Amino acid sequence: MTRKRGMYFFIMTIVAALFLSACGKDSDEAKADNPGKEGEAGQTYNFKLAHIAPPDHIWNETAQKFAEELEERSDGRMKMELYPGGQLGGEPDMVQQLETGSLDFGFITTAFLTSRSDAFSGWFAPYLFDSYEAAYEAKDSDIAKKILATLDDQGLRAKDYFFSGNRTMMFREKVETPADIKGLTLRVTPSPALQDWYRLLDANPESISLPDVYQAAQTGVIDGMEMDLDAAVTSNFNEVTGFGALTNHMVWPSVMIASGKVFDAMPEEDQKIIEEAMAAASEFGTMKRSSLEEEYMNTLKDRGMELYEMDESLFDPFKEEYDEQYKAKDPLIKEFIETFRK
Repeated sequence: MTRKRGMYFFIMTIVAALFLSACGKDSDEAKADNPGKEGEAGQTYNFKLAHIAPPDHIWNETAQKFAEELEERSDGRMKMELYPGGQLGGEPDMVQQLETGSLDFGFITTAFLTSRSDAFSGWFAPYLFDSYEAAYEAKDSDIAKKILATLDDQGLRAKDYFFSGNRTMMFREKVETPADIKGLTLRVTPSPALQDWYRLLDANPESISLPDVYQAAQTGVIDGMEMDLDAAVTSNFNEVTGFGALTNHMVWPSVMIASGKVFDAMPEEDQKIIEEAMAAASEFGTMKRSSLEEEYMNTLKDRGMELYEMDESLFDPFKEEYDEQYKAKDPLIKEFIETFRK
């Protein structure tokens, strides 16, 4: 009897050990499939970040800086894979992935975000900032943070801004005054705020995808474009638009966004690491892009493009009309414009 009882307890001990081993294995596999979302201190993470800019663009350098800062500040617990060049789809696709939590981070243009929240249009008030540095300082203002928060109820955690140049105007024929813009067909980023500005100038804005812009200008489908110097250099737009007006009439902010499902499940100490790493990456990307401005201008001049300035005061009536139109759209736009319009 004693031997049978001993055998019984031996068998039960083996069964219990196998059961606990299986549970532990399942738990480890679950963590491997869903790293960084357990909400535990000391958790390891394998993040994904996507954006639409090509690998040689300042955006990707900014993303690389963000990844480096995360790994360093977390003592190696946070690692990140980068997907530049729209590898995971366009901005609508990426935002949807951020909402579901299948994507951890995205760099999204403020131009696109105006379709999600009118408040972001405040950034596109023409000639609102006197300098690149002034725009960068504005990102940390209370009103700029309020605008970021308008995405909270969409499952997005918009945490910081960064900047990649100002908007300029490029033409096939030289244009020197707003009156010369009247009736021209211009490629303009497909954002209501940007397109409304050109409608105020009596231009005809066209939403042409960036890969098709070169041919559209070459064949005369468009008379010019609203563009930044980065794209003008990398896409050789100087070959099809020989004149560049350095209006710098709008800043070009983008937003660093985390998935709400991912970010909210993390402990506060890890959320803080992410916010601090974003701030460091924002400063790096913005300041490096600012330092490249003269280099881009010299490159375009060397290629034969004529660069010149237009008298800002000629645009004053149009600025006033834009301000009134957009301040009426949203109280946050009104507050933003009135805070920074000097």
